[in-house]
Amino acid sequence: MNSYPNIIRDGLWRNNVGLVQLLGLCPLLAVTGTFINGLGLGLATLLTLVASNVTVSLIRSLVRPEVRIPVFVLVIASIVTIIELSMSAFFHELYKVLGIFIPLIVTNCSIIGRAEAFASKNTVGRALTDGLSMGLGFTLVLVALGSLREIIGHGTLFSQAHLMFGEAARSMTIVLVEDYSGFLLAILPPGAFIGLGLLIAMKNLIDKRLQGKAAEKLATADVAQAA
Repeated sequence: MNSYPNIIRDGLWRNNVGLVQLLGLCPLLAVTGTFINGLGLGLATLLTLVASNVTVSLIRSLVRPEVRIPVFVLVIASIVTIIELSMSAFFHELYKVLGIFIPLIVTNCSIIGRAEAFASKNTVGRALTDGLSMGLGFTLVLVALGSLREIIGHGTLFSQAHLMFGEAARSMTIVLVEDYSGFLLAILPPGAFIGLGLLIAMKNLIDKRLQGKAAEKLATADVAQAA
């Protein structure tokens, strides 16, 4: 049985939805033009993952195997509908910006995948931890990509923060480059693909270096034991 630390490490890094599994790429690439857009969709996805994982784990002994997938989809769709209506009521401007990608969370393969592969086979506590770590890992990728594209494309960071945090947050916008004319490629779909590729390459590079250090430590330990 997976330990809690392993579940967290898998969700945040080793099996990250956006960087390793490469699932949910449609919304990830489509709405990450700014930090706030990425954060908004990421939090909605995180809430969906947590709520669906917990619900599926609670009802797993009551659902017959032959109808489990339709039941899981129904659960996810109900949760996404609640989140969509809540965003429309309390964050309407952000809801209009994210548009169709909020209801499309229902079709996110990572959510139904975690429900089927993990939540339906584990306790509520582990299902909750898995949903939280997977959702947080996906949100971090959305935020990182949104920040990268906003900085290169607009020369700003935290623009339109008022969409999520209210009118008082208008002053949160950081202008990194004065009189910046912008870089169109960064905010277009090709820029999203390039940005995601850079993030994946960075992760692979870090993993390679960590593996190299681990191998060096193991070799050193073997030499010490042999001596």
